[in-house]
Amino acid sequence: MSVILGIETSCDETGVAVVADGSVVLANEVASQIDIHRAFGGVVPEIASREHTRIISQLVEKALDDAGLGDTPAARLDAVAATRGPGLMGSLLVGVSFAKALAYSWNRPFVPVHHIEGHLFSAFLGEPRPDFPFLALVVSGGHTQIIQCPRPHEYEILGTTRDDAVGESFDKVARLLGLSYPGGPSIQQAAEEGNPEAFQLPRAMTTVKGGLDFSYSGLKTAVLYAMQEGDVSVADMAASFQAAAVDVLLIKTKKAIKQTGAERLVLAGGVAANQQLRERLTGELDIEVFLPPFAYCIDNGAMIAAAAHSRLHHGLTGNLRTTAKPGLSL
Repeated sequence: MSVILGIETSCDETGVAVVADGSVVLANEVASQIDIHRAFGGVVPEIASREHTRIISQLVEKALDDAGLGDTPAARLDAVAATRGPGLMGSLLVGVSFAKALAYSWNRPFVPVHHIEGHLFSAFLGEPRPDFPFLALVVSGGHTQIIQCPRPHEYEILGTTRDDAVGESFDKVARLLGLSYPGGPSIQQAAEEGNPEAFQLPRAMTTVKGGLDFSYSGLKTAVLYAMQEGDVSVADMAASFQAAAVDVLLIKTKKAIKQTGAERLVLAGGVAANQQLRERLTGELDIEVFLPPFAYCIDNGAMIAAAAHSRLHHGLTGNLRTTAKPGLSL
């Protein structure tokens, strides 16, 4: 049995977890900075990195204790992993530096993990678990991508956003509507009381033949223009926006499935927690759909440890010279 300590600090969550065999979560600690950044309507990089520095040592200690490794981590851990990128440079450096220091002191391999790969492996933390090959829909604050995954650690990006990511658009529209940050949960809650057909909002790039890229900036602008025309029901606008955003994801995913002949789909990323998206994917697609447990949709150390388990198994480790890379390519 392999046991890996995973650290995630790419943005504004400090995640530390201990995972056995890439799927059994022995401990999972996440310190959110939402309350800190809410006043600014988004993440302030310098504040985020300072908060990671303040809390990471305590979280690692608690995760090791929860997993029963507090007294003997060097003897019972097989590797230490951390998110190398992409993300905020200062935040990434905190996690990578701390993980490398632990790996050095415990004489264990250091495994750098791509943030998106971590999200893909979050699907392996629940039941049932997907088999390769599969198609992945990655939806988060910084990414909206359709990725073909033929084998572990081999990826082809079939479609990506040309401007705003879907999670980013949720945050921006929530701010326009006077809803709280982060926008995903607040819009979903407001939409429960609204009419999704109240406003005819655009579904950008859905008619481009063969195209799998996304665009969400126009949808955000359409909400702004509609609000400038007069009094707008927040619930109706939230419902209409959510319906449009999810429609685009479904249209593109169905097109990708048709083009690739995929038999399995993995949903990943923070927006994977959206209930409407989860219900529509499982209800409208005629292939297997694998959803990450809600606890592992947000950034967390368990997904990093799960990906690291597979990378360690395939001989894909780093070394103590490996450093953070904010623009790291998948």
